[in-house]
Formats: sequence, structure tokens, C-alpha cells
Amino acid sequence: MSQDVSRRSAMRLITTVGTTAGALGAAGCVPAVPPPGAVPRGPAPGAPDAPVAGSGTGTGGAARIDTLVQRLTLEEKTALLHGAPDPASRGQAGYVPGVPRLGIPALRLADGPAGVRVDRPATALPAPVLLASAFDPALAREYGRVIGREGRALGQDVVLAPMANLIRTPYAGRNFETFAEDPRLTADLVGELVRGIQDEGLIATVKHFALHHQEQGRDTVDVTVGEQTLRETELRGFEAAVTAGAGVVMGASRKVNGVHACESGPLLDELLRGSWGFDGWVVSDRGAAHSTVAAVRAGLDMEMPGGTHFGRPLREAVRGGSVPEAAVDQAVHRILTTMDRFGLLSARQPARPPRDAAAGARVARKVATAGAVLLRNERGTLPLTGAAARSIAVIGPTAVVPFTGGGGSSHVVPDGATAPLTAIRRRAGKGAAVRHALGEDLYGRPLPAELLTPAADLEDRAVGPGRTWTYEGEFRLAADDEWTLLLHYTGKRPVVRLDGAELFPVRQGTAEHHEGGLLGSAPDGMAVGRRTLAVKAGTHRLAVTADGGDKGQRLRLRHITGAIRAADLAEAVRTAKAARSVVLFAHEDSTEGRDRTSLALPGGQERLIEAVAAANPRTAVVLNTPSGTTMPWLPRTGAVLQMYYPGQEGAGATADVLFGDVDPGGRLTQTFPADERRTPVGADRSRYPGVGGRQDYAEGVHVGHRWYDAKGETPLFPFGHGLSYTTWQYERLTVRPQRGGLRVEFTVRNTGRRKGTEVAQVYVGPSEELRLDQPVRALAGYRRITLAPGAAQRVTVDIDTRTLSSWDPDKHAWVLGPGRREVFVGRSSRELTLRSKVVPASR
Repeated sequence: MSQDVSRRSAMRLITTVGTTAGALGAAGCVPAVPPPGAVPRGPAPGAPDAPVAGSGTGTGGAARIDTLVQRLTLEEKTALLHGAPDPASRGQAGYVPGVPRLGIPALRLADGPAGVRVDRPATALPAPVLLASAFDPALAREYGRVIGREGRALGQDVVLAPMANLIRTPYAGRNFETFAEDPRLTADLVGELVRGIQDEGLIATVKHFALHHQEQGRDTVDVTVGEQTLRETELRGFEAAVTAGAGVVMGASRKVNGVHACESGPLLDELLRGSWGFDGWVVSDRGAAHSTVAAVRAGLDMEMPGGTHFGRPLREAVRGGSVPEAAVDQAVHRILTTMDRFGLLSARQPARPPRDAAAGARVARKVATAGAVLLRNERGTLPLTGAAARSIAVIGPTAVVPFTGGGGSSHVVPDGATAPLTAIRRRAGKGAAVRHALGEDLYGRPLPAELLTPAADLEDRAVGPGRTWTYEGEFRLAADDEWTLLLHYTGKRPVVRLDGAELFPVRQGTAEHHEGGLLGSAPDGMAVGRRTLAVKAGTHRLAVTADGGDKGQRLRLRHITGAIRAADLAEAVRTAKAARSVVLFAHEDSTEGRDRTSLALPGGQERLIEAVAAANPRTAVVLNTPSGTTMPWLPRTGAVLQMYYPGQEGAGATADVLFGDVDPGGRLTQTFPADERRTPVGADRSRYPGVGGRQDYAEGVHVGHRWYDAKGETPLFPFGHGLSYTTWQYERLTVRPQRGGLRVEFTVRNTGRRKGTEVAQVYVGPSEELRLDQPVRALAGYRRITLAPGAAQRVTVDIDTRTLSSWDPDKHAWVLGPGRREVFVGRSSRELTLRSKVVPASR
């Protein structure tokens, strides 16, 4: 990119907001933590070497913080601007040492998209994408309160959540950690989640600012994006977080229009602080700070996880004159001001609450049931009732190994998690026959000792502290086969070589740092490495070397062969044939650090579903997957239930939905493509994953469902889709202008025989008089309602000025689209039964 183009891109970002954010989320109660700029209630102690920054209310004044900054040495200041090793680590993501002589406490920062990630138990909440599927901002606030209370209870001060990046590509490895492909829905939920976290006194960190939409090349890719695209899509969730009072913003690791996000003055200083008025601090993503002088000048305040740029190099830059000490003071001032707002500089800091594990579990169960999305339901397959509920085959490895969450930043150590098989048996009752078949092995079978020469038992090998254990041998295969070799271990990863090639090498960067939530460890907690490869007929050499280290370790080497796979599949088919109904659990493990390579289910699961559904058409497939999935097996199935990663209470929640104890009230927050080549990024490598380190957001404002509408593409399942166990009717639509926007009213009626939950959705079309790129239909609002059989409810949705406006890159402002607008109402972005045209009122 030329320097001139970079400057033009920068100028597009530094303009002020033409209109306010509007009603981005549901109105909530006044947060317990004072909002930014609250008036201090009184003076603070000012004696030498005493806390001077806090009044005990979390509302200390700027003058008080100024005094504290003046008393800090340069070394103390820079120590507050970067991470360091924690002398009493609790397994959290970051630590900043305080300054005890001035009463500045240390800060602990924990990951937390789906619960507080430390080295001790916490509530493992459902993945944020499952929360989002409920289309319920009030529920997002409850979810946030669990994180806020538990973060405080577990000794944390800052949580690195929520993730506000949109779902742009179904391949992204962290789609389950965020909310939706739609800017409006994302903003609503992010704002309320921030409020919930901070209601409990924990500082929320909205991440990753901005455009973190993939793991592949996440530290190096340079995103080219236009001003209108950025304003109308990605930025809306971040703006909502700032409006909600988020204390911290995390800078992304990529480049935006030629500049690293963590040293982008247009993003951090001009837009975030200048246009939006953000007055908290900006922290880098892990390793995302790439400079000292440029980053400080742009407005980065804190580097994580260490002080590569903000430690000694920053002190030298100040002493050498390339960074004025006033810039360091400003960064420290922002951090201390935010800490003071949350009472962390008070002489008597707020007491940490006890964990309420039972309350956390109740919210986890509530969210998992609320977000369950029924994608397909033919021939009355679900709910399981009558004879169908008394004879059930439960198939799949994740029926017996609870799949609570994804890997990386969102991995949480739960208090416990019930297996779905146990929950189904409990709900079915003593008189029911519920049988299980594995279907596909995830963790391997022992290598027969007689297979190896010399013979060796590699199933449970102990290596003592300070010792090294080795094995060298061979085995012979009579025919070619596909093997999966699995290494289970408790210490330093052993070295395993097959025919001289190392099978489980240590990977570089985040791919090694973050392992999957399901496949990365065995049910007994041992770490797991796996490798699938073609093994030719003949003799093969096997060598294993294991180091006991300081504490010793255990290891086992297992395998899965073609014969094992065939036997597991045959057992699943027999079990399915013998039952009235089948519940088949399918999975895909996803994690930070790597993207998906396909949208198909991994391993032999597609073959398993095809075979089982052919044996028993009353097969309900439960998907524990991170994002959109292709389903060539769909026509054979009776039902498909999308549960994503359902958290520690996922088993009970899944049983609730399967047996009809609750209506599946979730709706898709992302479009599921029929063909993975036909998506907003499709087969265009310049859009994903990028070419030559550059990536073009050429889809413009047409993100997610907007792209499918613009291109006339038919998806497998559209945005907003989700079936119910009852039937619904929409009627009596009226639309009238009000206060520069529109008021939409319509009636929703439950026409079935069961109590049910519906998500009524409102979309708005473009202004024909506005010469800017606009979506064919944009989500304008929604309401989640629950009605008894035969009941009806009049629903009102107000469409605000922001929704009816577009960002004009020439005027650098929001402009209201004039003229007649079409309004659509229905059950999904593709099932819109009511429509009307109206001219919005002028402001």
C-alpha cells in the first residue's frame, strides 16, 4: 500500500461520529460501579507513602490521580505499563505488579469469554455464540454478572472479555467466542455483557480492536478496509462497549490499512478516544505490541504479556527524548483512573465476594437451554415422547465425555460436568432402555504388547523424577492401513518417532500455546497429542523417549486402526437398529491459534451419521460445533439440534430440549452455507486468509446474511433460523414514523398445542434516494417472547435513526437515508411474512 493511500485510510478513521450510538442494547439498571467521570465524594489520605488516589468509593478525582503520578518514579511508571511474572500466580492470563509504597495494588487479568480462566474451578458457561442465539440482551447481562462475580471471587481484577469481533468467515477458529455475523445483534449483546461484568466490580475488556476475524496469520495479516465498511460493521460492537462504560479495550494483533492496530493513532487516539470519548486504558493482545515510540504515541497504554517494548526500551526512549515522559504519565493516569473508578485504589478495597457455584450453574443451564437452535425436525422426531422416549440409542464419544467448551482463551476448569448419556438416562426414567455406542474413538485403544518387538506395555508407563525412559522396537503390518497414533502424557511431551520421523513436534506460536477444549486432554486429564497417517504394509520402526523432569510423569501410547473404526461403526448401526429413537452427538473441536480447514465434520463422523440414519430414520443429531457446518447427510436425518459448546450444564440443557421440557428458543446468529465455496469470503483468497500477507474486505457492508441477500444465494440455514415445537403466525403489521425513526407493531400468535418461545425479527430495506452502498435488508430489531398455546402478543419494535442511516465517507458522518423504506417482519432473514413501506419522520 502506498503512503498516500495509508494517509487517506487514516483520515477516514479520524472523523467524528455524526450521530450517537442510539439504543444499541436493552436498557438496564444503573451499574454498581460508577460510570466514567463520576464526581468524587471526598478527599483521600495524602500522607507520605500512603494511598492518595482513592476515596474508598471508586470515584477519585483527576487531581488525586495527578498527585499519585507525580510521586511515581520512571521505573515504577513503566512497571505499571506491562505484564510481569506473578509471584503467586493463579493461572491467569496477565499480571501487573503494583507499587506498595503508594498503595497501588497489583492487577490480575484473566481470560473470560465463557467463564473465568484460572487454574481452579469456575463456572464453565456456554460459549458466547450460544448465548447470542437466545437473542436476549437481558440474559447477556446475567451471563456477565456470573463472570464479574466469579472473577472478583477468584482474585482477578480485569477480565479479557467480551470479544466483539463479528463472525466474518465460518473458518475462523474463535467464532464460538464471539456472538454473531450481524453488527446490530453483536452491539446489543456486547453492551449488556459489559454492564453485567462491571455491575459486579470486575473491569471488562472488549477485544480485539479491531478486525480480528481469523487465527491464520493473525499476527501478520494487513487488512484493507474502507471507512464505510468499518463504521457500519465491525466497529458497532466496540462502540456499544464504550457506551456501556467498558474499562479496557484490547488492541488486535493485525495491521489495519497498513498500520499495526496497537500503534494506530487513527484507531486508538482519534476514533476510540476522540470520537467515542473512551477514557479507560488500551492493552495489547498477547504479543501484539510491535514498537515502543509509535505505540505510545498512538495511545497504547499497556503491553502484554511482558515488557519487550514498554519495559527498559520505554525508559530508554524517555531518557533519550524520543518519548516525552508526559506520554508515559498519561498512560499511567488512564490506568490508575480506571482502577480508582472500580475502588482498587481505595484504602479499604471492596471485599471480594465468595463464589456462588450454584448460582453460576443455574445461569449456565438457563443460557444453554435458551440458546438451543433446532435446525431440522422431520416426522415428529423431536421432542422425545411416548414410545420414542422409552427406547433410545445414544451414539457418539461426546455422549460420555462432556464437551463443555472450546480451547485457548475460553477454556475453563469447571466444577464438574455431567455426561449427556447420564442426563438422558436420568430424564428417560427407570423404565426406559437407553443404550450407548461409541461410534468413533477419540482417545485410542492400547497398542497390543505382542504387536511390538521387543514386546512392551505402552499403556501406562511411569517415568521417575530425574530419569529418562526410552524404547526402540518395531512392528509389522500385513496390509496398508490408516492409523491414528495418540500420545497421552502428564509432563514434558515425550518424543515419539515412527520410521525416524517425529510424530508430535512442538509447534510454534499460538498453535502450541492453545490446545483444543475436547481433544487436547483425555478424560483423566492427561494431555493428548494425535497424528493420523497412512501406514504402509511392512516393517516399521518405533522409538519413544520420555523425560521424567522434576516431578516425574506418566505416559501411554495408543492407536486407532481401520479395523477399530469399522468395528465401532458396526456397533453403532446395530445399536441404532435396536432402538425406537437415536440421539447422535457430533462434534468439532475448535481453539484459539488455528482456523478450521473445512466446514465438514472431522474424522469419520459424516460416514457415521449416514450409516446410523440409514439404519434408523428417527435419528436426531446434536451438534457440538463452533460455527457453520456443511451437512451432506442432512436429508437422511430426522432432526438436527445445534448446541455449540454448551458449558458445564450442557448435558442437562440438551436433555431438556430433546424431551420437550423447554421449547428450543434459539436462532442462528450466523448463516450456515450450503456450499463452503459460496460464502462472503468463499474461494477468494484475497478475502480469506489473504494473499502475500494482505487481506481485502471487498464484501463491504454486506457481511453475513447481507451478502447472501445481495448475491441471491440460498444458504443451508439462514441467519435467524430456528424451529419450535409449536407453530406461529404473524399478523396485523403497522409501521408509522416517530422521532426520526419508525415504530413497528405486529401480532405474534402461538397457533400450536404447546407453550413455545419465538424470536420475532424486524428488517429494514435500503433508501433508494441515498447513493451509498446499502444492505438489501438490515436487522433493525427483534423480540424474544414466550406464549401459551393459542395466546397472542402485540409486539412493538422501534427502529432508531442509526439503523436508518449509512456512513458517508465523503462527509465523514452518519446520514439518514431519505425517502420510502420497506420494513419486513418474520421468523428469520429468509422467512419474512409481513412487509410494509413508510417514509420515516425527519428529526
